[in-house]
Amino acid sequence: MLIGIDASRAVAKQRTGTEAYALFLIRALISKTAHTEHCLRLYFNQPPDESLFTEAKHVERVIIPFPRIWSHIRLARQLIGRPPDVFFTPAHVIPYSYRGPSVATIHDLGFDYFPAAHTDRQRLYLRWSTGHNSRRSRRIVVDSLATRDDLIRLYEVEEGNIDVIYPGYDTELRPVTELDQLAAVQAKYDISSPYLLYIGTIQPRKNLDRLAEAFINSGVKAQLVLAGKIGWQAQELLEHIESLAALALINDPDQGQKPILLPGFVADEDKAALISGAEALLYPSLYEGFGFPVVESNACGTPVLCSNTSSLPEIAGDAALLVDPLDSADIARGIERIMTDETYRQTLIGEGYRNSKRFNWDRAADQILQTLDKALE
Repeated sequence: MLIGIDASRAVAKQRTGTEAYALFLIRALISKTAHTEHCLRLYFNQPPDESLFTEAKHVERVIIPFPRIWSHIRLARQLIGRPPDVFFTPAHVIPYSYRGPSVATIHDLGFDYFPAAHTDRQRLYLRWSTGHNSRRSRRIVVDSLATRDDLIRLYEVEEGNIDVIYPGYDTELRPVTELDQLAAVQAKYDISSPYLLYIGTIQPRKNLDRLAEAFINSGVKAQLVLAGKIGWQAQELLEHIESLAALALINDPDQGQKPILLPGFVADEDKAALISGAEALLYPSLYEGFGFPVVESNACGTPVLCSNTSSLPEIAGDAALLVDPLDSADIARGIERIMTDETYRQTLIGEGYRNSKRFNWDRAADQILQTLDKALE
């Protein structure tokens, strides 16, 4: 089987969840198909860094740069002119004019639940592309049962056409215990210990305004670190966080540190130490199709607080303190408990290690190959 894969999202310089999904899944598929009759044809919209993918005889790279509407013009032309047996897009859209057998991963439907967190143009495109992928795909891959149920309810997709395949996580993420390494990363990002960590895109859907309010109201003696690149519709959110931080300094001018810090995007090589050094990961997102930071923190031995909605209870299992993301007081109580109840913290850490073992890229790649086979039946 010749499998064509849209690899354009895998070469992003600053990877968020969907880009990481594309990169690690494609790597796992390259490894899984190395000694099979399968061949992979990877389509790139820019030359990939040589460190991203190993050279392999069964892998063809097709680099087709194009400034705009790459999928629907340049990629479509390649697929129609040299069609693979099946086309897979792990984090993008099936080209509009392509009619060959296709499979798409749909990660989440947060734009339907929280439309105000997106611009009108983004929301319209996301709704169109999700509907298009749902109709055009012979099989649909989703990251969670929650997203499967959303697709069935909101887009009337047949349950039998959906495969729930849990992603893995970067296995380089493991507990960092070397004090010098922890201190170096904290110094690099101007972080003061002890600190509580959010890691992800800075955007309204992540509920960071309530998180900041809850943190200030909890009264815990720590720094809140909101790490990640700035996303959609963030300006008002940033102004609100800045005002809360200023208020906290007025109320406690002798605390000796910035109460809330936004260090920006965190380099991959610093991520394990950043998570390992945190007192807890705080992730009260309004909606997630999966929630990579939860599993990554589980793997690093860091206690997790997250929302009790969307996919997060499913993904976290017993390895997180679940809170109502719409209730700042509940978030504040959760922060206080996760900082003061040492017995409970150790329980979460142990459950986290066990929970992280449920998520594995090799297993995901096996299941994706089975889905691609089914798409050709």
